[in-house]
Amino acid sequence: MKYLVVSDNHGDRNILVELVNRYVGMVDHMFHCGDSELQANDELWEHFTVVTGNCDYDPGYKKEQVVSIGDDVIYMTHGHLSNVRFGLTMLSLQAQEAGANIALFGHIHQAVAELDKDILFVNPGSVSQPRGPVQIPSYAIIDSEKTGYHVQFYNRAHQPIEELAADFEH
Repeated sequence: MKYLVVSDNHGDRNILVELVNRYVGMVDHMFHCGDSELQANDELWEHFTVVTGNCDYDPGYKKEQVVSIGDDVIYMTHGHLSNVRFGLTMLSLQAQEAGANIALFGHIHQAVAELDKDILFVNPGSVSQPRGPVQIPSYAIIDSEKTGYHVQFYNRAHQPIEELAADFEH
């Protein structure tokens, strides 16, 4: 399965339109990990599973989502309610409780791909306002296969950010 993951566009609707136009039909599912600053009833959301972020004030968003696709159970939250700035412990417990093998989050505006306790953790970074050591706006594509995962991050020109690519075996 192939998943597109984006987060923290902070009002930049055009990049989401671009991602939808580019990837609909090419990926199995699209996820938005919060801080879109768009309305919860925006027509764009028909293409995404989405959660609320700390900068989303529309009460129509959910705080977390659990999605089952094929063999994958994907737990998704923005991260501000899981204290992700201080590590992934709480997020890991939430993902385990949901029976997830993939946990998606945003909030820290930094690209993350790591495997711990058989759970793949992915933060796509911020597509609009990157922070941390890699100052490149980014989103992620996860290839989930029986043997493992490949996570590739892309910049706004849809070019792979090779130094951030990660492979994990089950």
